[in-house]
Amino acid sequence: MPEPLYRSRPGGFDIQPASQDAAQKILDGVYLSRGLSNSFLIATPEGRVVINTGMGFEAPVHKRNYDAVDDSPIRYVILTQGHVDHVGGYDHMAGEGTELIAQANNAACQADDARLSQFRPARSGFAFAETIGKALRYVQAQGGSPAAQSSPVPTLTFDDEYAFELGGQRFELFSVPGGETIDSLAIWLPEQGACFTGNLFSALFGHIPNLVTIRGDRYREALGFVESLEKVLALDAEFLLVGHHDPLEGRALIRSELERIRDATLYVHDETIKGMNAGKDVHTLMREIQLPGHLEVGEGYGKVAWDVRAIWENYAGFFHHRSTTELYGVPAESVHADLAELCGGPEALAKRAGERLTQGECQQAIHLVEVALGSDPGNRAALEVSLAAHRQLDAESENFWLSSWLRKQIAAIQAQLDAGSGSRG
Repeated sequence: MPEPLYRSRPGGFDIQPASQDAAQKILDGVYLSRGLSNSFLIATPEGRVVINTGMGFEAPVHKRNYDAVDDSPIRYVILTQGHVDHVGGYDHMAGEGTELIAQANNAACQADDARLSQFRPARSGFAFAETIGKALRYVQAQGGSPAAQSSPVPTLTFDDEYAFELGGQRFELFSVPGGETIDSLAIWLPEQGACFTGNLFSALFGHIPNLVTIRGDRYREALGFVESLEKVLALDAEFLLVGHHDPLEGRALIRSELERIRDATLYVHDETIKGMNAGKDVHTLMREIQLPGHLEVGEGYGKVAWDVRAIWENYAGFFHHRSTTELYGVPAESVHADLAELCGGPEALAKRAGERLTQGECQQAIHLVEVALGSDPGNRAALEVSLAAHRQLDAESENFWLSSWLRKQIAAIQAQLDAGSGSRG
């Protein structure tokens, strides 16, 4: 079995905003402009087609890259999904008469983003704020102002399949609702054997699909993902142009990787179902279920343990039959002060947390310091143990979202300690 491809590909922290670099030629008439998500240009004798437009502030870079290749009218823009890093540059990119194509569920996805317009950005900012801030500062340093973020309305939508031709090039679009959003679609260029998949496979190809995002989004369904993957597998593509980082080339490589991702996802799904039927709780399964060696895939964006929980809760909901308190709106931290008092105070808890940390039990140490800080939020001993535990977990993490969260927590704890607000009990 060949070595898993993910080991030689960039990770989540390598995703950067669009730069001044020229568009990269992938195939005759097909070009890539990299950014927070990949944007593609297909140039034909009768005009251009753009697949995804990046964030609003990236669109001028993408358009400049494309105009340097071909400045004919943009006849179509195709959105592989409704996420902001795919749709945001549309207004800057489109011209008079440009058709905007999306899958029919795009309106529902855009409505979700609109109704959660404060919640979702606040939940994802910890992971992307630094990168986006750097990009905005660059635009301002060049004397420009960032292009506004678009919220485009498609002029053409379809349910399952749609095809058109332009300048002798045939475009076949099909729905892949198992992608990151229910409006996900893929594009097939049959003459070139090239498939554009957007983020069907999450942001990092070759990794376990991210069935739940810790930034906050709807769950993805494991079997729905596999069904969508099978549509791409059946094409026997020579080129796979994904949502982030380099395209893949070679039928055998693409098939091998797709089969590995499919089989790994099915393994996690089936083992979770088996454990549920055997009466095992979700936390036990999150610890126990591991992929066998021949199904090794990366965990750089999603994680096997997170997918176990997503599968469980997709089937069974939030109630895990562990405690009556799951059914009420009173969180565990409401009794942290009582527990701290009964344990002899936050200093005693911080000491025990330090002992658990020394034993390599970082999560247990954090549980304990959270109780201590629930009694005394500025307790310096507890903050120091919490900082050390988070740093150790970060040193062990290879996952973009987990590392981003841990670093956010590390910065907050360090700031509290640096401010001198910590007490000694």
